[in-house]
Amino acid sequence: MSTAILTGQPVPGSSIEGDLRSLGFDVRVAVDAADAERLVAEAPCEQRVALVDARFVGHVHALRLGLTDPRFPLAAVPGAVTAQPEGRVTLTRALARDNSAGGGTALAVDSLPDRIVTALADDGAEVYRPELGSLVAAVPADPQARNEARQAVADVDDEAVRLKSAVKSRDGFFTTHFISPYSRYLARWCARRGLTPNQVTTASLITALIAAACAATGTRGGFIAAGVLLIASFVLDCTDGQLARYSLQYSTLGAWLDATFDRAKEYAYYAGLALGAARGGDDVWALALGAMILQTCRHVVDFSFNEANHDATANTSPTAALSDKLDSVGWTVWVRRMIVLPIGERWAMIAVLTAATTPRITFYALLIGCAFAATYTTAGRVLRSLTRKAQRTDRAAQALADLADSGPLAGLLARYLPGPPRRTAPLSAAAGAVAVTLAAWAWGPDWMVVLLAGLYVLLSAEAVSHPLKGALDWLIPPLFRAAEYGTVLILAAKADVNGALPAAFGLVAAVAYHHYDTVYRIRGNAGAPPAWLVRAIGGHEGRTLLVTVLAALLTASQFTVALTVLAVAVALLVLVESIRFWVSAGAPAVHDEGEPA
Repeated sequence: MSTAILTGQPVPGSSIEGDLRSLGFDVRVAVDAADAERLVAEAPCEQRVALVDARFVGHVHALRLGLTDPRFPLAAVPGAVTAQPEGRVTLTRALARDNSAGGGTALAVDSLPDRIVTALADDGAEVYRPELGSLVAAVPADPQARNEARQAVADVDDEAVRLKSAVKSRDGFFTTHFISPYSRYLARWCARRGLTPNQVTTASLITALIAAACAATGTRGGFIAAGVLLIASFVLDCTDGQLARYSLQYSTLGAWLDATFDRAKEYAYYAGLALGAARGGDDVWALALGAMILQTCRHVVDFSFNEANHDATANTSPTAALSDKLDSVGWTVWVRRMIVLPIGERWAMIAVLTAATTPRITFYALLIGCAFAATYTTAGRVLRSLTRKAQRTDRAAQALADLADSGPLAGLLARYLPGPPRRTAPLSAAAGAVAVTLAAWAWGPDWMVVLLAGLYVLLSAEAVSHPLKGALDWLIPPLFRAAEYGTVLILAAKADVNGALPAAFGLVAAVAYHHYDTVYRIRGNAGAPPAWLVRAIGGHEGRTLLVTVLAALLTASQFTVALTVLAVAVALLVLVESIRFWVSAGAPAVHDEGEPA
């Protein structure tokens, strides 16, 4: 149990002790500042400890936001400060210094927790201060101020604010207007019954897998059920995040589940549609794989651009200013969010088309919509990059290098490439990507494609031979993704044998999981996956070269078996390492609050 130390006796009629106990704190009372320091030292080192002014007046949810969020070592609201085990030393040091300066007495003169927060700031410690909005958190100095604060508490519905804050502040049109108005109440229902976000996330995955199984039946009834279940899965997908925000139940395992299950659900559903179509005599595996590749490349564009620019200095451009101006006009915000086909709109479209049409029509619509969205967003970001004056940091360059996923071949060649840094890195990546994919399209399984794949290895090494700080260097990771995935798709299609495209689908899914895993590690400031894993699975250039060699060397049936074996091997390696990392104590509690992809 966490420990909350009240600095002084509670004011008569105050609910602070009961409020803290309702949040899971064991409440102690300190008679003076020296006693508070002693009680902090006596609290178990593995538990959270909080200092709360006994005169505190405010909403319970304000205390919940300030004192129970597990993501931050140090946090505070007016009149209260808390430290998790990793922040205890910093808090204890600030408290001891404050006591030395003040003689360890005088709790009632001003707020000890607020003094400690100031001392922590002076030490350079990062103290999280949640946005309270209309919630009240105050330490009144006299009876009149106390009465005014209590009236302010009574005037604001704590539960209504809590429900509202459970919903993302920025989300898609479909999610905002058709899901969140009722899914937040479902989140509260789950919280009151002791359900965790991880359980809801798992339920969402199971529902989506059942939807994919229904689609795989290939019957009209199965397609209708699949569409309904896909929407139900999305409702649960929204609910898990809202439950986490409603009850502040964040965890490293939850971060991993939330980060990966959305993609697993969507791509499993693509496979279900392809299987259902095959039962009806229509082979759409190429369309399913194409949809997965396009969607994955869209995400890599988002990730790369954001990592390249989020901490850039002098980060300004006329196009960014125009975008901000458009955001000030209400209707343009929703139009711009919808045309990028975020997850809510995309899943709604897939669900409706699955129920009403055929898998082929569903994939055609998905490919057209995602291609338009990708063109729109990528073109806008290219314009921003060309018109802005920004100095990119070493951290951004390292993040792009990690996202590039270059293997031992590119690393070895890059050491021997001479010359100063060049601005042509994106051109090298683009030339290599176009060369290998066009060769695969023109010649299929042929040694000429192997030769062009060798050129791709050389050009990809040239692209990453220097720090990726150029204006358009964020394009390099998505170009590598398009080259690798596209080559696998084309060669599998050219094999023209049953099972080749499903095997290719499995291989791309396994590699894409590795790339998503890399993204969320970087977002959590945990760095890229270990170097041994990247070497073991060959890097993007090694896998691309290997696939072209296997296609040229083996028969179509043997090539299918080789793709299957490669998919299983990659999946086992990346899954074992990913699970090991995300359930470890060092994994970051990353929760996606950004763009609804």
